[in-house]
Amino acid sequence: MSSIVVTGSAGLIGSETVKKFHREGYDVIGIDNDMRACFFGTEGSTVSNRLKLERECERYSHHHVDIRDRESIQSIFAAHGTEIKAVVHSAGQPSHDWAVRDPQMDFTVNANGTLNLLEATRQYAPEAVFIFTSTNKVYGDTPNRLPLVEQETRWEIDPSHPFRDGIDETMSIDQTKHSLFGAGKVAADVLVQEYGRYFGMKTACFRCGCLTGPAHAGTELHGFLAYLMKCTATGKPYRVFGYKGKQVRDNIHSHDLIEAFWQFFKAPRPGEVYNIGGGRHSNCSMLEAIALCEEISGRKLERTYVEDNRIGDHIWWISDVRKFQSHYPDWAYYYSTREILMEIYQALPHSK
Repeated sequence: MSSIVVTGSAGLIGSETVKKFHREGYDVIGIDNDMRACFFGTEGSTVSNRLKLERECERYSHHHVDIRDRESIQSIFAAHGTEIKAVVHSAGQPSHDWAVRDPQMDFTVNANGTLNLLEATRQYAPEAVFIFTSTNKVYGDTPNRLPLVEQETRWEIDPSHPFRDGIDETMSIDQTKHSLFGAGKVAADVLVQEYGRYFGMKTACFRCGCLTGPAHAGTELHGFLAYLMKCTATGKPYRVFGYKGKQVRDNIHSHDLIEAFWQFFKAPRPGEVYNIGGGRHSNCSMLEAIALCEEISGRKLERTYVEDNRIGDHIWWISDVRKFQSHYPDWAYYYSTREILMEIYQALPHSK
């Protein structure tokens, strides 16, 4: 019997992972205690996703466990041992704004929780593939030092710069302001690399841009496109923070990210690091995203502008995914930004 462990299994990335591996014939062990409700309130809760998984995936077993609970994590891994073929770790505190409220909780969830999972994997399923959902915030605010050019609706990089196709993995993670969230994710990211390099485990860090899709429980502090479309479609006020609304994000649909995970799972490379996001294929500025949401929904967004940007926020981020594509040439994008927003809009309750 072959199983995989998915942390944050009821969240955006976790739930997509559960469905993918379940379709591929694996038993799925889900670990999720709905910490999003703790972080972001009831609108951030993932309970509905969990209930849907339990209804639709007959080989899915759910564990309401905190990844900081070392004994409980060890117990789950000990019960399944070497039947565990992969661990997809997507649980975590995802907001650099929220981290300031409780730095200890943020760090223990993101760093200590990751260490608990790595060590349980090493002890009980050392041959399992370990995939970590990291973040581009490990680069801190270094991207803001790039030579950027202001355009009518967005900031863009000087076309002569080596990162014109996107930021690659050679960017330093040192001498930068990470945000407290970013610092905790750096600790987790480096641990995942080290377990690959030191112990020879099949680990990978996927340093993600904006992750999105209709299963995202978007809130103001986390979930760019999902929250923006929800506000546009429902008339809820929205705040734009700094950079004239021209800050650029690349956006990758959860489906496309999990397909990347699947490719790595089939042919793992120990200790790897990949920048992954929408790249040049799928990116937009805040102003461009607002225009798309208004066009798709047929409604005007009620918005206000706040001059101060969020601390550590990127002015321009586009991932260079060519390293991953060179290692896994069968992987390709399926969703564009417009298609992502269309799907998010169609999934909103009012549109049905």
